[in-house]
Amino acid sequence: MAVLQERVDRLEEALMRLLYIQQKTEMELQSFKQEMKVFKDEMQEYKEWSKKNIESLSSEMKEFKEWSQKNIESLSAETKAFKEEMQEYKEWSKKNIESLSSEMKEFKEEMKEFKKWAKESIENLNRQWGSLAQKMGTLVEDIFAPSIDKAIERYFGMSPDIIDTRKYIRKEGRSTEFDILALCEKDKKAYLVEVKANPDKKEYIEDFLQKLNEAPFFFPILREYTLMGIYAALNIKEETVTFLTRKKLYAMIFRGDVLEIVNFEALKA
Repeated sequence: MAVLQERVDRLEEALMRLLYIQQKTEMELQSFKQEMKVFKDEMQEYKEWSKKNIESLSSEMKEFKEWSQKNIESLSAETKAFKEEMQEYKEWSKKNIESLSSEMKEFKEEMKEFKKWAKESIENLNRQWGSLAQKMGTLVEDIFAPSIDKAIERYFGMSPDIIDTRKYIRKEGRSTEFDILALCEKDKKAYLVEVKANPDKKEYIEDFLQKLNEAPFFFPILREYTLMGIYAALNIKEETVTFLTRKKLYAMIFRGDVLEIVNFEALKA
């Protein structure tokens, strides 16, 4: 009897477990069904969204294809036009290069002729300069010496008794040359004239000042005279005249057919 009771108890316990498992399974199935429903709803929404976006993407792709085709055709036309322009440019370049080559050849020939002309002109100019230099060497005798007495009388009121030109003196191994030396014996005035073809170099003026200082050494008679310096040229720049005035030298030029001391009034003042 006890054994039977034990078996009944075990059977009830097994039934209870089976019932628990069944209830648990039904609950899990119910939960799974609910989740499947939610999943189906989400899938439906995804299908609708995909359909909508696929249609939009298809439309955009269609527009892109049409735009691409249109622009490719335009690009092809532009490329064709560019090739034609490049061909024209090549032909133009070839033509102009040939023309330029011809002009360069002519230019070289002209330059060759110009060099020849320049060489001849320089040689001719050198000859003219040589002739001019030779002529300038006669300024003393041809222009200034014949009129120096009248100029001294006009400006200083006295007439020279002695006029020497190209007076060359050597003494104690040294030498000097006076272009024009005019002596007024009664008034004891001596006028030393330096004639320059290119008078606007200050070093020439400084050399003349030194010559004036050394003149009594070479020509002792000048120690008895008041020595006055006259710097002469065909023409003298204004700034050179100013410099001569500061150095207390007379500036003499040839104007018209007479000799003029252009800074006489400035030195007199």
